[in-house]
Amino acid sequence: MYESDITRFIREMKARNPQLEESQRKGRSLLWDRPQDPELTRQAREARVPQKPYVYQTES
Repeated sequence: MYESDITRFIREMKARNPQLEESQRKGRSLLWDRPQDPELTRQAREARVPQKPYVYQTES
């Protein structure tokens, strides 16, 4: 069965460094897996200014 060089590299890297996946999960939780505040989301949506279709067009 064919295995690409990248797949082989990742598999070998994980075998050499078993704690790699856990550190990836911790890094993801720092940046992405955060609880969302619905009120803050609503405020941001309401404060949004509509953008013109072509932002670089000058006013005449």
